[in-house]
Amino acid sequence: MRQLEFFDIPSPCIGVCESGPRGYCIGCFRSREERTHWHSIDDSTKRVIVQACNRRKRAYLGRKNKTQDSDVHFNQGSLF
Repeated sequence: MRQLEFFDIPSPCIGVCESGPRGYCIGCFRSREERTHWHSIDDSTKRVIVQACNRRKRAYLGRKNKTQDSDVHFNQGSLF
């Protein structure tokens, strides 16, 4: 059974509009095309985009955490 939708799907934009190295916005993780056409696409496509943004964000945070964890052993504290 399909759930009824009563509200528009809001844009995932958080006001940080800058493209990262992979071409996705570093704020909302949408591509330029996804950002440009957001207001003209249907709700089912918006849901797919939001899910993709969440996957991209998790992947980014995973890569970022992995990089930070690998740098930990290089930070030697003071010996005195």
